[in-house]
Amino acid sequence: MEEKTTDKNIRKNPFFEPYTTPHETVPFDKIKIEDYEEAFMEGIRRDDEQIEKTISNTDEPTFDNTIINVDDDKDGYYDLLSRVSTVFFNLLSAETNDEMDALAQKLQPILTKHANDVRLNKKLFERIKYVYEHHRELTPEEQMLLENCYDGFVRSGALLDDEGKEKLRKLTEEASMLSLQFSQNLLKENKAYTINITNEEELDGLPDTAKEAAALAAKEHGKEGWVFTLDYPSYSPFMTYSTQRELRKQLYMMRNTICTHSNDENNINICKRIVNLRREIAQLLGFNTYADYVLKNRMASNEANVYKLLNDLISAYMPTAKAEVEDIEKKAKEMEGDDFIMEPWDFSYYSHKLQLERFNLDAEMLRPYFELSKVIEGVFGLANRLYGITFKENKDIPVYHEDVKAYEVFDKDGSYLAVFYADFHPRKGKQGGAWMTEYQGQWIDKKGENVRPHVSVVMNLTKPTAEKPALLTLGEVETFLHEFGHSLHGMFANTRFESLSGTNVWWDFVELPSQFMENYAVEKDFLRTFAFHYKTGEPLPDELIDRIAKSRNFMVAYGCMRQVSFGLLDMAYYTQSKPLTDDIIPFEKKAWEKAMVLPQLPDTCMTVQFSHIMAGGYAAGYYSYKWAEVLDADAFSVFKKNGIFDKKTAQSFRDNILSKGGTEHPMTLYKRFRGGEPTIDALLERNGIKKRQDC
Repeated sequence: MEEKTTDKNIRKNPFFEPYTTPHETVPFDKIKIEDYEEAFMEGIRRDDEQIEKTISNTDEPTFDNTIINVDDDKDGYYDLLSRVSTVFFNLLSAETNDEMDALAQKLQPILTKHANDVRLNKKLFERIKYVYEHHRELTPEEQMLLENCYDGFVRSGALLDDEGKEKLRKLTEEASMLSLQFSQNLLKENKAYTINITNEEELDGLPDTAKEAAALAAKEHGKEGWVFTLDYPSYSPFMTYSTQRELRKQLYMMRNTICTHSNDENNINICKRIVNLRREIAQLLGFNTYADYVLKNRMASNEANVYKLLNDLISAYMPTAKAEVEDIEKKAKEMEGDDFIMEPWDFSYYSHKLQLERFNLDAEMLRPYFELSKVIEGVFGLANRLYGITFKENKDIPVYHEDVKAYEVFDKDGSYLAVFYADFHPRKGKQGGAWMTEYQGQWIDKKGENVRPHVSVVMNLTKPTAEKPALLTLGEVETFLHEFGHSLHGMFANTRFESLSGTNVWWDFVELPSQFMENYAVEKDFLRTFAFHYKTGEPLPDELIDRIAKSRNFMVAYGCMRQVSFGLLDMAYYTQSKPLTDDIIPFEKKAWEKAMVLPQLPDTCMTVQFSHIMAGGYAAGYYSYKWAEVLDADAFSVFKKNGIFDKKTAQSFRDNILSKGGTEHPMTLYKRFRGGEPTIDALLERNGIKKRQDC
């Protein structure tokens, strides 16, 4: 007799079930690769069903029966598509594999088509347009949601005729696929290139931490000796300390020519096509350039204001930047002889030598005092001191990799505030760099419950070895603080609608909370709270802290010009009003030339690995880092005046900026905190470009 299959033997897709984990966090341990496609398809079906229900409603369109349904409906199962998309695409960056990559290639056109189906739905837009023109009196947050919803449909082609809509579909579907291909190519190339050293003499100059990490990497790669990769914790120490100039050159050229080779991972034509597709999309929607399209919803508002910022920074910083580079070249000639010609792969090495000479300070001196677990305590302690919040690790919360730690976050009154994930170290399936993301946003549901966010920061910090725990550089501490600033923006979110909460703000405002937090990295009173030697427990000596403070502006102008050069490159691509036909590499050299202070090499290329503007959200927006730096310096000047741990000032920053998301214009929020618009003066003073004025 054939045995009947009972319901108990049928495995259920975890995306279809209520999460039974702490705080309904993602059950990573239950999800299998085959769950994604099923959930995506069902999510699309349910999405379509909800939209059909909305447009079939015979009642007069209102804010409540149309806008909320379209934008932020969280009733029942309508959440499924967002739920699976969030997990899949977050893991595609943080923990991918060949199977995930192949599935992404399959799903991307389906998802893009669905997004177009929604945004180009004529009946749906008619309802939205009616509400836009005939709505009841709205709160400021409701008004912002309505404007965003209407504008989002218009910017997605809702006003186009049928021919225009069909053309837009094709353009956006191709652009979406190419951005995905760009990212996958970059990850594969980045992980493919290594240097394997078997002669110990070729490790000359490298600190023990770098050698130990390289020995661990060799084991992970199944090789003898030492392996150096293009991941920043491996690459940076090698370029800074190795005395082997030819090996420095080899590693530098590997990193700066990835995705330019004659193989399947070449991104040159992909970049050119992405730029042209975005220009076509913008022009189809009535804009002259893609930058015009983007900047309409930015604090900068137009390309003239962006270029003014970048050019003002060039005028203010370039003389100092040139002097900084001349000093390094002088140091190199002093060490190597007058006929020595410094190349880009020499810059970090001789810059470090000059820093040692001037300040008797380098990253390795500080590493023993920045043991990761202590840094975590310090960063969490800073949040507690400013805002009263506390963090408690909860090992019952599932994570997607053993490197990830999950914490419950509690507000100053003891109430539950958020879940915080921290993913610290590089690995095979993880993109380079650092970023903050969410697995659940914040919103207030129809029952009035404040649904709290699940926030994640993903980084590529120095890994522990068999001999030592993870010991960070000061730069890595700054990276942690930066991403943690983003996470505070997410965790403190307190808005009605998820699409307006947390980091859902204009791109040239989103970096304010993150860059603001970096200021603490060189503050003595902060460093004293956690910087203890990992072996002896001795605190970081005051005289070392003083040297950190004095060296803070070492090469600051060069660093500024580097960021400005990226901004110029970005704008050069996206202010094109005609098809880009130039070869990418020479175009790049010309685009950022006026911000360059080092010689450019003919074969290197930044564009093909510039994820921010090719696959991220920073196209025509990379200037945002410098724009927000003006804001963060200005904002921190208030803390410097009132006390860097002043709770009243911190509460104002939380209430007026961190908790408000995108519910109002960002300048309105900033002025409410600051009492006026920001000026560039605080940044120039902080960087030593302008002498501090007496208050």
